Amino acid sequence: MADLPTLDGPSFAPSSGGPPRHLIILLHGVGADGNDLIGLAPHFAQALPDAHFVSPNAPFAYDMAPFGRQWFSIRDFGPEARLAGALAAAPIVEAFIDAQLTHYGLDANRLALVGFSQGTMMALQVGLRRHPSIAGILGYSGLLVGEARLADEIASRPPVHLIHGADDELIPAPALPAAVSALEDLGVPVASHLCPGLGHGIDEEGLRLGCDFLVRVLAATTP
Repeated sequence: MADLPTLDGPSFAPSSGGPPRHLIILLHGVGADGNDLIGLAPHFAQALPDAHFVSPNAPFAYDMAPFGRQWFSIRDFGPEARLAGALAAAPIVEAFIDAQLTHYGLDANRLALVGFSQGTMMALQVGLRRHPSIAGILGYSGLLVGEARLADEIASRPPVHLIHGADDELIPAPALPAAVSALEDLGVPVASHLCPGLGHGIDEEGLRLGCDFLVRVLAATTP
């Protein structure tokens, strides 16, 4: 584990001013960096004032532009290449999660993962294979990678909420029901929402639904 890349990125401390009681890790999409999603923190913090937010930069330079980061290359975006990339990046994300939980002295059930696009792929890849279970996974505009392997590898079943634009031009909307069906088949409690007229992005309705989900799954661990 010592030779794994060490992640860092912007963070947003609890707006309550007190110590973190929850941890929310935001995993950005390909070609972006941690600054892309940390902007969600002030919105979510209005309802979760005791949460600490951190948005790590993906470990690798984006290989299709002179800027940005990636969890894995999408030069080949076929199912086998996606799976290989997610498998390679997963230990890096796992190590970051472990370090953050240890640093803040929090149990796994006080952690939620939020992903966008490729970050959603990583959140599902990692979050469903952790034990003990995390509090929940919120995914925007993503898809489920390696679903054929999941039945043999799933280690926990945290609540999942997937949100997708109906007009997504990068990851087509049918990825949403496909992921929901695969997760339901494995007994994962999953909710979903298709945003009419939305492309590859997050709209106000998605933010509201996401915030409601995070509040619900983290409420059980609030002292």
